[in-house]
Amino acid sequence: MTESNGSVPHEGSMPDWEKRFRAPRVSLPDWAEDAPHRSLFVSNATGTYELYAWDRETGDQRQVTDRPNGTTDGVMSPDGEWIWWFDDKDGDEFGIWRRQPFAGSGDKGGKGGEGGAPVSDEPAAPGLDPSYPAGLALGRDGRTAIVGRSTDEDGSTIYVSRTGEDPVEVYRHRESASVGDLSHDGSLIAIEHTEHGDAMHSAVRVLRMDGSAVAELDDTKGGTAELGLEVLGFAPVDGDTRLLVGHQRRGRWEPMVWDAASGEETDLALAARLDGDLSAEWYPDGSALLVVNSFEARSQLWRYDLATRGLEQVPTPRGTVSGATARPDGSVEFLWSSAAEPPVVRSTSGEVVLDPPGMKAPASVSVQDEWVTGPGGRIHALVQRPAGVTGPLPTVFDIHGGPTWHDSDSFAAGPAAWVDHGYMVVRVNYRGSTGYGREWTDALKHRVGLIELEDIAAVREWAVSSGLADPDRLILTGGSWGGYLTLLGVGMQPEAWALGIAAVPVADYVTAYHDEMEALKAMDRTLLGGTPEEVPERFEASSPLTYVDAVKAPVYISAGVNDPRCPIRQVENYVTRLAARDAVHEVYRYDAGHGSLVVDERIKQVRLELDFAERHLGR
Repeated sequence: MTESNGSVPHEGSMPDWEKRFRAPRVSLPDWAEDAPHRSLFVSNATGTYELYAWDRETGDQRQVTDRPNGTTDGVMSPDGEWIWWFDDKDGDEFGIWRRQPFAGSGDKGGKGGEGGAPVSDEPAAPGLDPSYPAGLALGRDGRTAIVGRSTDEDGSTIYVSRTGEDPVEVYRHRESASVGDLSHDGSLIAIEHTEHGDAMHSAVRVLRMDGSAVAELDDTKGGTAELGLEVLGFAPVDGDTRLLVGHQRRGRWEPMVWDAASGEETDLALAARLDGDLSAEWYPDGSALLVVNSFEARSQLWRYDLATRGLEQVPTPRGTVSGATARPDGSVEFLWSSAAEPPVVRSTSGEVVLDPPGMKAPASVSVQDEWVTGPGGRIHALVQRPAGVTGPLPTVFDIHGGPTWHDSDSFAAGPAAWVDHGYMVVRVNYRGSTGYGREWTDALKHRVGLIELEDIAAVREWAVSSGLADPDRLILTGGSWGGYLTLLGVGMQPEAWALGIAAVPVADYVTAYHDEMEALKAMDRTLLGGTPEEVPERFEASSPLTYVDAVKAPVYISAGVNDPRCPIRQVENYVTRLAARDAVHEVYRYDAGHGSLVVDERIKQVRLELDFAERHLGR
């Protein structure tokens, strides 16, 4: 691994913040339903995040993909024979599915396989043109795939693709839709769709393989508020038409069981027993559910017995479970971390499941919970402070993306780097964040950006008035939606912020809408109530470009030139306006999409951000 300016420093001379990025990491391994000894995971072991195959019986591991800008989207076929991966161009998210044999050896060779010859990846769904991906489900017969696609021209389409046959279209609509799952016997397809026009709240439809409808579940009609549904998976039993579905009927996410054939709905009655949002997946024998309970930025695991309705906690340390899966032997594997402790894949059997060799990531500091009264209710903020240092401190408000996401008590190398350099870091789960109920998530409609900034301002006022934060050294930063809120904030609240550091941001909302991928257009129409032509006043009120001439703080922007989510043209429009009035700003453009999967590139970006803050703010 090398950086553009030279070789990687020796571990002994490397600062802790850089070690956290370079230390090898692994994702939670995905395993083949009918060959559970075969697994697929993501790792940055080579310095770029790529897919890896792992045979648990032999212990053999091999690198599956090897691309300059990395690969993270991959799926194992249920029989364990094939690995599907999504092939785009330099992070533009527009491409096709390819596949290669799990073994990666024999006639096809394989990176790390016998002979070291490269694997000849083949198109996995011949006959389908490149598109943005919209879900994928693979059949147990080894030859059937349900492929979701999205393009500007066609909207959302779903195809049945079988080896040796032309793909057959079974669904088409202008609004967003995606593949949810394929039944265990391969006869039914579950999809999520937003034909009603609200991209934040999906309905669920079950189709036969010819595209004819079996059943529909739609919570967007007939009530005082539109509610969302999500597909969590068919029961893992042949002939079983039960579908695990997430719903919002009690103001938060909960699972229920819906029989697509009979229409029967089974309420799991978890609301009175667990706080927070709940998701679930089936145990492999279909007798129980593995429930993930997310509450106030932390998570727990539970086993729910479907016959007895018994609920038993699956022990995990205090922190965040980023992924979990139940294995055929009844054990549970999970990816866990906290703000202080790096991620690790553990099992309820007590072992570390997958421990990559090499450098270990240094620990960081624990997160403190703060609850601040805001205009829309109590706001949860997560605060990290350098050990042994008292305030008032230079403070970084690191704003999460999404917006339908949330910061949690989990390990993050970026905030830890700021802490290492003497900054306090504050992360705000503003209205629009998930994990605090449906009303909190849905609150930002039509006043997009403005509501989030109200909550950030309330937390900023608390941080300053409490004596923790230095009011003259406040940095607003974030990536994606957090980058958008950064540019909006330095324009709308020019006296509040000393610096703005925005990564892959929305900067000119109107141009961003016209250039972005179709699924995000649908989301923007939902958030703002229409297109730029239909509600121009809302787009204007919510666009950073509207307030660019009021910006006083030095601004740093990084952007991927192939980004389909926050396209480069709208960033250039904003930068041109800054340059026209000689505003202090710097721009870093890199050859990737919505962020980078290359460790050297990510370290370079963090180093540039730290240097920008040091030069303009000091400590």
